[in-house]
This record gives sequence, C-alpha cells and structure tokens, in this order.
Amino acid sequence: MSGRDRISELPESLLTHILSYLPTKQSVQTSVLSKRWENLWLSVPSLDLDCSYNVIPYDADEVLLSFLSFIDKLLEFSPESSLFKVKVKCRDAMIDGFRDRMGIMINRGTQHLDVESSTYYIEDDKFPYPIVDMMPMNLYTSRTLVYLKLSSSGLRDPAFVFMPCLKFMHLEEVKWRVHLEKLVSGCPVLEELTLVRDLDDDYALRNVEFGVMRVRSQSLKKFRVPLKHGRNCSSVVNCTLEIDAPGLEYMSLGEDQFDSIIVVKNLTSLLVVDLDIKFVVEFGVFFNPWNLAKRNEIGDFLNGLSSVRDMIISAETVKALVRYSQVGMIPKFNNLSRLEAVFPSHLLQFLPVFLECCPNLKHLVLKVVHSEEWEEELELTDVPRCVSTTLECVEIKDKFEWEEGKMKVASYFLENSAVLKKLILSPAAYDQNVYEKVNKLTKRSPGCQIINE
Repeated sequence: MSGRDRISELPESLLTHILSYLPTKQSVQTSVLSKRWENLWLSVPSLDLDCSYNVIPYDADEVLLSFLSFIDKLLEFSPESSLFKVKVKCRDAMIDGFRDRMGIMINRGTQHLDVESSTYYIEDDKFPYPIVDMMPMNLYTSRTLVYLKLSSSGLRDPAFVFMPCLKFMHLEEVKWRVHLEKLVSGCPVLEELTLVRDLDDDYALRNVEFGVMRVRSQSLKKFRVPLKHGRNCSSVVNCTLEIDAPGLEYMSLGEDQFDSIIVVKNLTSLLVVDLDIKFVVEFGVFFNPWNLAKRNEIGDFLNGLSSVRDMIISAETVKALVRYSQVGMIPKFNNLSRLEAVFPSHLLQFLPVFLECCPNLKHLVLKVVHSEEWEEELELTDVPRCVSTTLECVEIKDKFEWEEGKMKVASYFLENSAVLKKLILSPAAYDQNVYEKVNKLTKRSPGCQIINE
C-alpha cells in the first residue's frame, strides 16, 4: 500500500484543475509520469507560455516554429473544449501566424486573456515607426472575456466593439489605432481600467488623432493611470485625458510627463483619489501660477473631486498646489475625512493652507521628505477648523531629518487639536530622544496618546 499512487487515482477534472495552476511547460512535463498522465495536459483549460528571448535564444526560428506547432496541437486535440485562461508572453519575439492562433483561442470561450507582445521600430524619414503584433479583430466582440491585459500589443480600429462580460482591462504601452472612448463604451459592465501609456513611443504621442483619451463609463468603479517614466521623451506633446464616470469610486493618476490636460466630469461617487501629477505645461516646465489657462484647468480639476473622502497626494502634487495657492484658492473638500500627503520639508509652512481646505478631516498621514532647497524657520501659526475641532489621528512618517521642524510639527498638533486621540510617530522620523521630548509637550487634548511605532 505504501507505493500506491493516490494522486493518479483522483478524478481527471481535479487533476486538470491542479495542472491549470502550473505554467504550461511544467504541465507538459507531467506527461512522462505514467500512461494516464501522457495526454492529461492537453485537457487543461488554461495556457501559460513564455517565448521571450530570455527564455528562447536568438536565432531560434525552429524553436519559434515548434512553439506554433505546440499551440496547434493543443487547439486540435479537443476543438470543442473551452480554454478559459490564456497567458502568453512573446516579448522581443515577432511570430508570424501568432495572431491567427490567438483568434482561435478567443473563440474557445476564453475568460482571462493576458498577452505581452513585442514592438520593433524602423526608421521612416528619420522618425521611428513601430511594427507591432496586432490583436485579432474577434477580440472586440468576445462574449466571454472577463479579464483583459495587453502589454505592447497593437489595437486596430474595429467597426464594432462589444464585450458584454469584460470587467477588468489593463492596457500597458499598447499601440493605439482605436479610440479609447470607442473601446470603453463597448464594455457595458467594465469595473476596473488601468492605462499605462508608452512615453517613448513618439509615433503614438505625435498622432494628433488620438490627442484626446476619453473615458466615459456608467459602470467603471476603479481607474488607474500609473506613473510611467519615458526614457527618451523630450518633446512637447498635447494630450487631454477626460474622465466621465458617475460610478467611479477610486481614481489614481500618476502620469504627467508632458502637457496633459486632465478633465473630470460627474465623479459624484468618488471616494478615494491618489494623485502624483505635476500639472506641467510642457516637458520639463512645471506649472506657472500666472498661466491663466493652466490655473483654470487645475481649479476645474480640483472642483471635480469635491465628493472625495480619502485623498493621497505626492510631493510633486503638493509643489504644484503650493504654486496654485499663490494665485487661487484651493477648493473645500467638505467630505474629506482622511488625507495622506508627502511634504518636502521646505514647504511645511504651507501645511495649514492645505488643512484649511479639509474642514472635516479626521485622519492625517504626513510624510516629510528631505528637501535640498533652503528650509526657512518654520512658523505654524494659523489653526484651521479641522485641527481644532475634528482631527482625531495624526501620523508622521518617513525620515524627517530636520529636528527643529519635527518638534514644531508635533507641538503644533498637540497644542491645537482639541479632539486628538492619537499622535503616531514613526521611529524613522522620531528617535527615542526626540520622542521623549515630544512626550513632555503640552497637550490640548488630555486623552491623546503619543505612540512611537
């Protein structure tokens, strides 16, 4: 009984389910275990393949052809069975015929599709022109796709888009031939959208036909534009990002490497916003407070976030808002209960200006980063309404190296916050010696705990 193969006695459906968690290459390797396992991998309802050059060596045409033959064998073994999950990585490998196979996979009821393609550039009148793997046209009418992630793939312009089950879409450095608005509007139940644009792709960035990226959706709940640093992007590029999503609950904007105009409309359900944007006017030139057009754009953008309850802002966004506050009023965020902000140490004197815009704030997470710019003597005299009446918890994090500043910030909240329950000091910012000094400060709120964690 000790030599009994109990795993092989499991039902085939359970075995194929177990194999579906392995990369296809490892799944195939199980075929040598026994006669029963010989073709079991062919019944796995998922495909996970990597034919990138870090896996397949250069000058490996025969290997790439065998890759296609392998896919053909898999598709032909059981043509009526479903292929629920497909993950294929072809980075740095252009494979003729791959698009046709991808179209067949999509028709097999694929629900989860993750494709990382490749892009080559050729010089055309001294201008790099991309040669890309285009996705098959039947992608746009898949009735089974729930999750779609494309990296460096090409999206052609279809006559019609309708993906009735798609809930999650992640598009990273795709080469656009279709308007984003057309793509999103054809996904009536889309809940999460992530866009990572390729700032090194001058061809796409200069294509004025796609100068407006418009996201209009009644179903969208989460929208992300992560920060993507372009290696060679040094030209002025005009682009408008427009978001019109009344059901949106979470938004993260991190791209601002060129002249982006951000327009928000109908964000009445927005709860959380994470901002890492500079509001630049052109590459390398940040917002000038006397630029009336940019000033109005920033004001409209901030007013469009009025319903938000939780806000996260980076040091770059803080810098831009400080410039804006010199000539315009930052609007009130009456619903905001939590603020997480990264402040360069030389801008700490503007902290009360920010807090004045959050009259009902309860939780403040303050991250202070060292600034190379001159740090004036810190004077925090103004006491906004939230500091004296609503603020219950303050966290001070990161390496706060300016000892005079860290003491003044701590005493500012302790002496002025009537309902403060917790002042949490990061050990990276407040060593034991400074922590003991803070503990001796006067507290307006007798029940306030000073915690070093």
